[in-house]
Amino acid sequence: MPEHLETEPAAAADLFGEQIERARRFTSNLATHGEERGLIGPLEVPRLWTRHILNSAIAAPYFHGRAVDVGSGAGLPGLVLAIARPDVEWTLIEPMERRTAWLSEQVDDLGLTNVTVARLRGEEWTDGRVFDVATARAVSALRTLLPFTAPLVRPGGRLVFLKGANVGAEIESAAKAIRKFGLEDVSVEVIGEGVLGEPTRVFVATLGR
Repeated sequence: MPEHLETEPAAAADLFGEQIERARRFTSNLATHGEERGLIGPLEVPRLWTRHILNSAIAAPYFHGRAVDVGSGAGLPGLVLAIARPDVEWTLIEPMERRTAWLSEQVDDLGLTNVTVARLRGEEWTDGRVFDVATARAVSALRTLLPFTAPLVRPGGRLVFLKGANVGAEIESAAKAIRKFGLEDVSVEVIGEGVLGEPTRVFVATLGR
């Protein structure tokens, strides 16, 4: 176990259930190799569980069917969610070769059979609106994010983005894009209160039919 990795929070076992051993292995792998491979910053290992792993896993109930994580990076939230939700078929979209190499290695190491890694940008996707849910975390502001995520989701499907405290301002700035893509039931939900030290804010919207 990496020397500076924080102690596993009690909530981890509840959030991952039968998948907790996979979650532990992925967290250890990321703590051991993440900084040297340019996946996480040097200050992240001591708060990896709370700030990144559980912050991603808490959103697991939002997903079903076919899901896509755009700009998956180190696998946050996509790989974490694929561990937590083995019943969901995941596609992880990431343009950088060193990151897709990492993602593919982890899929193999963890024995995940519900994950496909695609090396491309979200706007380069050519297979149409095939996903039930699209997600992203710490990729870009909403007005930039919507044009290359909304076109991947079927009518009636959902966008579920993990966001920071300024998500309200992002929604205001993205008003034009929200109208353009026909998003409905736009909301911000705060989840994980009483479970995580810092709750997760989730932008949720439905693609108009």
